[in-house]
Amino acid sequence: MKLKKGVLIVLEGIDGSGKSTQARRLVGALRRVGVDTAFFREPTRGPWGRLIRSKASRPRSLTAEEELFLFLLDRGDNVARNLRPALKRKQTVVLDRYYFSTIAYQGARGIGRDRIRRLNERFAPRPDLVFILDVPPERGLGRIAGRRRREPLFERRAFLRRVRRNFLAFRGPAFIHLDGRGDPRSIAAVIRARVFRLLKNVMTSSIPQRNAGKALDRE
Repeated sequence: MKLKKGVLIVLEGIDGSGKSTQARRLVGALRRVGVDTAFFREPTRGPWGRLIRSKASRPRSLTAEEELFLFLLDRGDNVARNLRPALKRKQTVVLDRYYFSTIAYQGARGIGRDRIRRLNERFAPRPDLVFILDVPPERGLGRIAGRRRREPLFERRAFLRRVRRNFLAFRGPAFIHLDGRGDPRSIAAVIRARVFRLLKNVMTSSIPQRNAGKALDRE
C-alpha cells in the first residue's frame, strides 16, 4: 500500500490516559492491512530520553527550563534519526507523545506555551492527526499505580490537573479529543476509522491501490 507522502499520527494525554495502549492497537491495525508503519515514543530510549527518565524518578531534580532543554534535545535527536527519515520513505508514523506533551507538561510548570510551541516547530514536523485521550487525573493515576517504574516528578494530582487543562486547550483540524474512560476497543475503532479515512486520501492511484482502499474499509 503506497502513499503519496509520509503521514504522522500522534497520540497524547496525561499519564494513564491509555494513549500507549491505543498507539499499539493502531500500529497493529495498520500493519494488518499492509500499511508500512513505523512506531516511536517520546521520551526516546536514546541518551537524552534515558536522562529524562532518570531525573523524573527524583522529584525536584530539574527546573522547568532544564526539563524543556532536555526534551528539546531528545526530540531533535528523534526527529533527525527517526521521524524525518520515516516520513521521507512515505511511511505512516505512529508516535506515542510529541511536543504537545511538552507544551502541556512544561507549560503546567510555568513556561509559556506559545514559546514552547515555537521552539519545537522550528525543527519538528507537524503531525497530520493528533488524538488526545482525556481522563481525570484520579483515573490516570489509578491506572498507573502498579507500574514498576514511577515518575513522581510528573505523577502528582494537582500538577496533572493543570496538564489536563493544557491538553484540553488544543484546538484545530488536526486535533481529535476522545474520552479515555470508554471501552478501549470502541476508542480504537474511532481512531482507526479517522486514520484510515486520512490514508485513503493520500494513497497513490492504481488498481491495486483501490483494492487496498477496500481493505481499509473492511478493517
